[in-house]
Amino acid sequence: MEGLSVAMKSATSKGIFDGIGIPISVSSLSHLLYVDDALFLGEWSKRNIANLARILRCFYVSSGLKVNFNKSKVYGIGVPNHEIINWAIPLGCEPASLPFTYLGVLVGMNMNRMASWSAIVDKLKAKLSAWKEKNLSFGGRVTLAKAVLGSIPTYYLSIFYAPDWCHKFA
Repeated sequence: MEGLSVAMKSATSKGIFDGIGIPISVSSLSHLLYVDDALFLGEWSKRNIANLARILRCFYVSSGLKVNFNKSKVYGIGVPNHEIINWAIPLGCEPASLPFTYLGVLVGMNMNRMASWSAIVDKLKAKLSAWKEKNLSFGGRVTLAKAVLGSIPTYYLSIFYAPDWCHKFA
């Protein structure tokens, strides 16, 4: 994955792939990699799609690591669905729409709305389900509650800004 990251950085710096511009910065974001999971971000253009396909093909030839396009998806923000379908074909990916989950986080949701936080609340409830409570000692229940009630909100609040209505629950 380090090789793919270097290839994407090089392609972005040479103008072969146009990433997403970062406000108040001259740099752009073209990819996020975590273990064997990759997310490519770029301007919506046929040139970018074709060049991404070429970069991934070169990566396969040089490393022997092939992208599983059957598991891959193409998302477009503010573009018609028929365009997403047409542009997913050159990559051999499935067209999809927002929101989607990446590393357990919903991407494309308006996190200022209460409904967007319901998935997080549901995740907390699932971790603290009643059957676990019956099988644990009092100390075990306290440890589970501290772990769940500490780590999950910390993870999400490190990614998203907490809306004003959220502060009244703290």
